[in-house]
Amino acid sequence: MLILLQRTTPRGLKFVLDKEWALKRTLVFFSPSILPSKRNGGRRMPPKKKEVEGPGPLLGRFGTSLKCGIVGLPNVGKSTFFNVLTKASAPAENFPFCTIDPNENKVAVPDSRYDFLCEHWKPPSCVPAYLHVVDIAGLVKGAHEGQGLGNAFLSNISACDAIFHVVRAFEDEDVTHVEGDVNPVRDLEIISEELRLKDGECLKKAMADQEKVATRGGDKKRKPEMECLVKVREVLEEEKKDIRFGTWSSGDIEVLNKHLFLTAKPVIYLVNLSEKDYRRKKNKWLSKIKEWVDSRDPHALIIPFSAGLELKAAGKYRQQGRNYIVEDGDIIFFRFNAGAGLTTKKK
Repeated sequence: MLILLQRTTPRGLKFVLDKEWALKRTLVFFSPSILPSKRNGGRRMPPKKKEVEGPGPLLGRFGTSLKCGIVGLPNVGKSTFFNVLTKASAPAENFPFCTIDPNENKVAVPDSRYDFLCEHWKPPSCVPAYLHVVDIAGLVKGAHEGQGLGNAFLSNISACDAIFHVVRAFEDEDVTHVEGDVNPVRDLEIISEELRLKDGECLKKAMADQEKVATRGGDKKRKPEMECLVKVREVLEEEKKDIRFGTWSSGDIEVLNKHLFLTAKPVIYLVNLSEKDYRRKKNKWLSKIKEWVDSRDPHALIIPFSAGLELKAAGKYRQQGRNYIVEDGDIIFFRFNAGAGLTTKKK
């Protein structure tokens, strides 16, 4: 993976690694902002940068592989999104808890810099970066208490590094909704609250274990971890916020990464639209969803998409007659119309 790197040496040299460097092997620039000036005794101070408030430090254990879990209420398009993204054939049916055991697959990450290097250097083998994606069972209200498939669902999320949060923003008589009607803002609130409550339960167990060792056992090395967990409790219970929005030191982050809290993971919000709304780029829920995300999860990414349209674009959606022979890997949507073909009323 080719990354733009900048380094300033004491002598005022600035090395830049880019495509030109990859071809010419070496390239050195003198940076005018750090060269000596005749003013101020030959020294020139760099200009002050404006402080821009941005997202806080990322929490999590980073390694060579990244795993993202797809979460949301039942029947919002999670499995369909998983199939389109990974080119898999996981079941995607119109009933709650179609997915019980998590489906996992990997997808190559598009990178123009990687393609450039492969094209010019022509290595014996090309191995791109992969994103591991997990389709997790649907969550319902009360999942932290074991409702639905809550416990299995939440344990699968803890093994992920980030979350794709899918919500449905379209009406369809043929696709049921577990809450009775479509309201993506309410659905966002349900999922977020369940994750926060589950973290609260895990926190109580962790604090009880630490209290035995640090307080009763007299292990002073464990006291900083106990102090961090107390801060976590304040964020979750008193401030009613997710853990990733707290103010944490480097030592706190090491403790948080150890416990794999659900609300410490970064979230990308995916809004599943109807094909019509996606084409015309209009939907009554989009502004309300953005307002909710801006107030609860600033700097988070919101991506509108249409699962049905993506299926068609991927060649996975086609209409067939009753004589069609079902093949392995097909995703089937059944539509029923009991009144079809009736021309006269029954006497």
